[in-house]
Amino acid sequence: MNKAIIQIKDLNISFKTFAGQLKAIRGINLSLYAGETLAIVGESGSGKSVTTRALMGLLAKNATIEAGEVIFEKRDLLKLSKKEMEAIRGSKIAMIFQDPMTALNPTLTIGRQITEVLIRKRGFNHSQARKEAINLLDLCGIVQSEKRINQYPHQFSGGQRQRIVIAIALAGDPEVLIADEPTTALDVTIQAQIIELLKKIQQEKNMTIIFITHDLGVVANVADRIAVMYAGKIVEIGTVDDIYYHPQHPYTWGLLTAMPTISKQDQLYAIPGSPPDLLNPPKGDAFAYRSEYALAIDFEEEPPMFEVKPGHYAATWLLHPMAPKMTPPTAILERYQRCRKKQSQTDKSGMEEHYE
Repeated sequence: MNKAIIQIKDLNISFKTFAGQLKAIRGINLSLYAGETLAIVGESGSGKSVTTRALMGLLAKNATIEAGEVIFEKRDLLKLSKKEMEAIRGSKIAMIFQDPMTALNPTLTIGRQITEVLIRKRGFNHSQARKEAINLLDLCGIVQSEKRINQYPHQFSGGQRQRIVIAIALAGDPEVLIADEPTTALDVTIQAQIIELLKKIQQEKNMTIIFITHDLGVVANVADRIAVMYAGKIVEIGTVDDIYYHPQHPYTWGLLTAMPTISKQDQLYAIPGSPPDLLNPPKGDAFAYRSEYALAIDFEEEPPMFEVKPGHYAATWLLHPMAPKMTPPTAILERYQRCRKKQSQTDKSGMEEHYE
């Protein structure tokens, strides 16, 4: 495996609210390797975006980093000054935000918004910046870029605006690109196009990508590794094959079962209950109160990360040698069998049934 370019160590973040301290991130340990695509998945409120905003130095004013380190280029990003962080943000680590309409300035042309990054971050003059901005728009699939560079965000469709946001993120020539649910507001066809664009960019620029989503189906054909988050913690991490074909945590089982398919054999499933109140995090395993596989110890003691195999870890007491043998829900096992059958009939990899 390539070297780790970002290491998150025991990260704890809370937010001051009128109701008290909300413990949004509760001890995350994570490494990001050069050239990979790491998907971070989980329900809304699990801590996905907060984790990556900490990397960018973009946490809200009411946020407090209670503990932890984020090591990048032998420096702790959490201890840098605003000026030092500004030198990294955009040029070393860039971010694609979820809603392009709020990420773009409606009063400026898209050309102005791209060239501004090129001038400030890479020292281009105006002529060089305009030429490079056109190249970036071409790379991101905006046709007639020389003409459209002078247009405003409202003159583009939702999918085109997302492509423009990607072009702005690429303008600083970053090593790490964070995509915060970049396909959520788009229809399925445009989602697939944006994902293919990100794959193309990564291959051409050998870029490292963090892909945040609540939908496991979106990352099936784009990620190298997947980290599953729940209640401010990583509960399982492994390769795509590990997570899709050999999931170990009951929450991962729930997410996989909840993925809609076109098969008439599958009924739409929803994980029962609601995520815990992180103003008062529950004792033990935070998912135990929603899991039909919970053991008595889950309500008393938080499980450690058990190693399933090298690179695949899950925080569940079901992996303890003394735990009773549990198997994933029948719906997941049946889906695996159909996917494996399809894989034997095609050269494509991943969960093809979600891309038919």
